Amino acid sequence: MSKYSLGRGSIAVLVIIVSSVVGSVQGMADDQKKSSEELQKKLSPLQYHVTQECGTEPPFRNEYWNNHAAGIYVDVVSGEALFSSTDKFDSGTGWPSFTKPIDKGVVTEKKDVSHGMTRTEVRSKGGDSHLGHVFTDGPGENGLRYCINSASLRFIPLERLEAEGYGEYRKLFGSEGASTIGPTTEEVAILAGGCFWGVEELLRKLPGVISTEVGYTGGQWPQPNYERVSSGTSGHAESVRIVFDPRKLAYADLLRYFFRLHDPTTVNRQGNDRGTQYRSAVFVASDDQRRIAEQIKKEVDTSGKWKAPVVTEIVPASAWYPAEEYHQDYLQRNPNGYTCHYLRD
Repeated sequence: MSKYSLGRGSIAVLVIIVSSVVGSVQGMADDQKKSSEELQKKLSPLQYHVTQECGTEPPFRNEYWNNHAAGIYVDVVSGEALFSSTDKFDSGTGWPSFTKPIDKGVVTEKKDVSHGMTRTEVRSKGGDSHLGHVFTDGPGENGLRYCINSASLRFIPLERLEAEGYGEYRKLFGSEGASTIGPTTEEVAILAGGCFWGVEELLRKLPGVISTEVGYTGGQWPQPNYERVSSGTSGHAESVRIVFDPRKLAYADLLRYFFRLHDPTTVNRQGNDRGTQYRSAVFVASDDQRRIAEQIKKEVDTSGKWKAPVVTEIVPASAWYPAEEYHQDYLQRNPNGYTCHYLRD
């Protein structure tokens, strides 16, 4: 026997080792696939594309670029605190911009040579989510501009820090954070219930509603227009963005009214309007909105007022795209225009 030969026992051991390694690799692949599937269920398509596939959302058409409220921004995947409104500034780029993270250790940096450029990518340390990039043209003392995608963030208002488990960050806001913060005077809800003309017309009449705007959200197509959305190929739903005063109109009461003005039991349909663009959906902007939406949906579903199950989707809010000007306030300008919406008892 050659000195390089293996006996039967050695071969058996080698086979066991190789099988174990192959099994471990396969197990890791299965775990990664499971993790990816779970994230796709948790996140909107845009959030997943940005955080997991290093995507970029459109400028000026994202949730936080023009947000001036006091609070912190956390990783939409892991929930780790990343940036504070005290370090946010208007860069004119159309994306949320910060002079620094809450703590240098909460983000990691990586060289990015994609798209024919050399840039510095920024990722969350704990969640490893793609956040955006950091540039050296910022106004702060370090001269940095953290250009971050809204889709990778979730905003926690100052008055919600304790309730959301981020009370330790109140100290970032000095005397403002130490004061007793009352309820915010404005909140945003995004609802889809068929043709947005009729939904807007009924919602605008509610006491406490400050303003309404019709638009498109919930899909994958960037910069959608009416022709694309109406074809049913964009994934977007005709929706209404409602700014309201929660001191005068509770989010729960707004949803109760919403469930009365359309049929929440028909899948991808309202009246004669058919297609995914006419689906019933509540696009939630926070865990609190999700909790309330699920509560009201269950309340409506068990009320006995509908003969079929309520099929309304409750999904995370994603990029908002205002509809063309001729759609805005349509039934105000065209009182006899088409609508299939009416208020049920």
